[in-house]
Amino acid sequence: MANIYKKPIVVRDPKTGAKVKTKSKKWWGRFTDALGREKRIPLCTDKRAAQAMLTEAVQKSERQRVGLEDPAEDEMQKPIEAHLRDFEAHLVGRDVTEGHVKASLTQIRKIVDFNRWRIVADITAADVTRFLNDLRRKGRSAQTHNHYLKSIKHLTKWLEREKRNTHNPLLHLSRLNVKTDRRHDRRALSEEEFTLLLEAAETGPPIEGICGPDRAMMYLLAAYTGFRKGELGSLTIRSFDLEGDPPTMTVAAGFSKRRRRDTQVLHPDVVARLEAWLACRGEPGAKGLLFPVSARSGGQERKTYKMMREDLAAARRKWIAEKDSRKRKQSDFLTYCNHDGLFADFHSNRHTFITNLCRAKVSPKAAQTLARHSDIRLTMDVYSHVDQKEQVDAIRSLPGLGKPDQAA
Repeated sequence: MANIYKKPIVVRDPKTGAKVKTKSKKWWGRFTDALGREKRIPLCTDKRAAQAMLTEAVQKSERQRVGLEDPAEDEMQKPIEAHLRDFEAHLVGRDVTEGHVKASLTQIRKIVDFNRWRIVADITAADVTRFLNDLRRKGRSAQTHNHYLKSIKHLTKWLEREKRNTHNPLLHLSRLNVKTDRRHDRRALSEEEFTLLLEAAETGPPIEGICGPDRAMMYLLAAYTGFRKGELGSLTIRSFDLEGDPPTMTVAAGFSKRRRRDTQVLHPDVVARLEAWLACRGEPGAKGLLFPVSARSGGQERKTYKMMREDLAAARRKWIAEKDSRKRKQSDFLTYCNHDGLFADFHSNRHTFITNLCRAKVSPKAAQTLARHSDIRLTMDVYSHVDQKEQVDAIRSLPGLGKPDQAA
């Protein structure tokens, strides 16, 4: 039932400075809106006028309830910042990572500020397209373009679903083809490259505060489990079951990218090296973390790409010194970025893991499961790589044509 009332407030007495409970000068109205929610709205100081305002609001709500008016029209006139706060709460409630929430809201607010939107009704496809074109003019990649578009489309889809907008104005906007504009594609390391990388890391000086043997173990686990930086950064002694059959390594759901508890079987050779490393290692640092490289798990954010870059450079210098030749100097062997623009950063260890699964003739479905991908196309098209040697071997495996005279 609708009614007006004066809101209880606390004010400070100007003479004594004491806090005094009183009632607001302005009348407030209480009623149920078209969606069945209790609404409280500020009215005015005149009681008769306040009653008239409340009656008008109730009548409008009744028209909306029977379909004569759309409740979204009122929501469209509210400040867009109020909707963004609710959208942020929606993202947090979906149990996505803190980094994802922050990145999405940052991208959305950049679009809002660029176009000077004040209310939801201001959102148009033309404005979003203008912002995305500006990004491209500034040299940003197609992938970045798509990240921004995905974030703002997520917002407009949510606004329509929550009846805060009458329609989704961005429904028809599509993403760019990232294959035509790759900026940071990665490659898989060959078996020889990976062996020399581990040797260089084990004997190298600390990089980003992580000693050589610890870096080598990080590379080894990443290349034999496919776990990412943040996932490895959450590992403690309790993450391992080395006595199990089979031995395993587990990442808690809170640190897994897909928000599930992930357990990976460990290779016997990895178990042997891991046990030797743990025996020689001192006590774990803060929170028992074995690799404190991620702030998300309580460690310090470290530049793992820098570790890979410097360890690869050290391994390459040693490799060239063994046989100082022009051919070795011109090759892509152990380079951080090769002539094709492919990088061997820390995440390339995950590419190495999945590529090695394919080289071992593991079934595509098994490779997808071990990679923890929801789409097999991501496993096969992005993370699995075929080098020149494999292409040569594949061509040579084709049936021959016989001797020239026999062919004639």
